[in-house]
Amino acid sequence: MQQINELSGILNQHFKWNKARIECFCGMQIGLIKARSINLTRIANAFPSKASPEARYRRMQRFVHDYPVNFDTVAWFMMTLFNFLAVPFYITLDRTNWQWGKLNINILVLAIAYKGVAIPIYWLLLNKKGNSNSRERIALLKRFIKQFGKDKIIAVLADREFIGATWFKWLKKEEINFHIRIKKDAKVPNSRGEMVQAHLLFRFLKIGEQRIIRDARTVTGVAVYLSALRLKDGKLLIIASSKFIEQPLEAYAKRWEIETLFSCLKERGFNLEDTRITQLLRLKRLLVVAVIAFAWAHRTGEWRHENVKPIRIKKTLERPEKSIFRYGLDWLQDKLLNSGDSLTSFYKALFQSIVFK
Repeated sequence: MQQINELSGILNQHFKWNKARIECFCGMQIGLIKARSINLTRIANAFPSKASPEARYRRMQRFVHDYPVNFDTVAWFMMTLFNFLAVPFYITLDRTNWQWGKLNINILVLAIAYKGVAIPIYWLLLNKKGNSNSRERIALLKRFIKQFGKDKIIAVLADREFIGATWFKWLKKEEINFHIRIKKDAKVPNSRGEMVQAHLLFRFLKIGEQRIIRDARTVTGVAVYLSALRLKDGKLLIIASSKFIEQPLEAYAKRWEIETLFSCLKERGFNLEDTRITQLLRLKRLLVVAVIAFAWAHRTGEWRHENVKPIRIKKTLERPEKSIFRYGLDWLQDKLLNSGDSLTSFYKALFQSIVFK
């Protein structure tokens, strides 16, 4: 119980939940870090409590099934923990999905690019399989803007799924910049005004070469600026940008950070696909546990890398031995499993900057 009391004493300064709810939430956080699986049965076995595993499991069920969660409060926590309120940032949108039996779990995520990984802020459970639509994307971005405004958004980054006239026009109307990949067969005008497939504008590029077209072309009826890079496998990466900039491909490259996030939530961290929860609202609540555990581990890794011991660089590969997230997750798991030391001072150092509206 000491582990729960220490963490709940810090976090409840910001969430303002009742004692039972914050203690259950913190127990689930600690259990998730220890078990590295979002499966409630496994978390129950690692949940620090004198109650039986069955009682712990029922308690977590009540949290997921019944407790209301203010997702705007969660978003404020994440924005403040990573200091996004003070700096410009890129928003990246993408989906992660998997199947449980015949059921498709399909989650649209709005995240912020940050040091090689994306930090999740809002997510929408889609009651369908396949791509999101413009209405769903706009709703998610509107919710973000309502809370945090749009002045600090450098641009929205997204893959080929995120195209369409309604979506592009809305971003343009809201004066939100974007760099979005388009399909190679998207119809665009060439220099003579003839409609051709987009890849034909860049057909002479060699591997590693890139080209930026300096005049606007229309995609789905919206004026954009096109750029492309020939990838190592010979395919073309073609980007539509709302405004002309000198390095659109470098900006778009930050989109890949959301793929790293999904990997952290899944196989490299918490095995999100282990959940057997399929009811959408319940799964959305459960994701709060995984998202904040991810943030806790990542900030821990940052703190240790910057203040305690830098991550070792592998000389042969000239890259870090492990990611910031894994560095923090490994340390937290070890402390929670093997140390009887108090972590209160560490929590205070980690969370001291968080102040809510």
